[in-house]
Amino acid sequence: QVQLVESGGGLVQSGGSLRLSCAASGIVFSIYTVGWYRQAPGKQRELVVKQTSAGRTDYADSVKGRFTISRDNAKNTVYLQMNSLKPEDTAVYYCNAYGSRAATNYWGQGTQVTVSS
Repeated sequence: QVQLVESGGGLVQSGGSLRLSCAASGIVFSIYTVGWYRQAPGKQRELVVKQTSAGRTDYADSVKGRFTISRDNAKNTVYLQMNSLKPEDTAVYYCNAYGSRAATNYWGQGTQVTVSS
């Protein structure tokens, strides 16, 4: 059974910071492309950042310079450090893992991030 569990969401003021965590079981994150996506009410899910197992990283333009993805392979956990948060960052944030070998795609349940103005 594969499970991705996000944590670290919450309410924060504009300009503040949050660190999201995504802990995986059933897969080894280090061999997957991992990423964070978000979805605001009434809008489609959008890419925040993704990172291949080789370390190639792509950020959405809207978060470049503010958000950072990282991995702790020993803990099988992926993080998203979010700084200088803006109200438009308010969304449910989802952790994702993609394995190209078997074309597998896994999602967490999401964690709510709310940024007040």
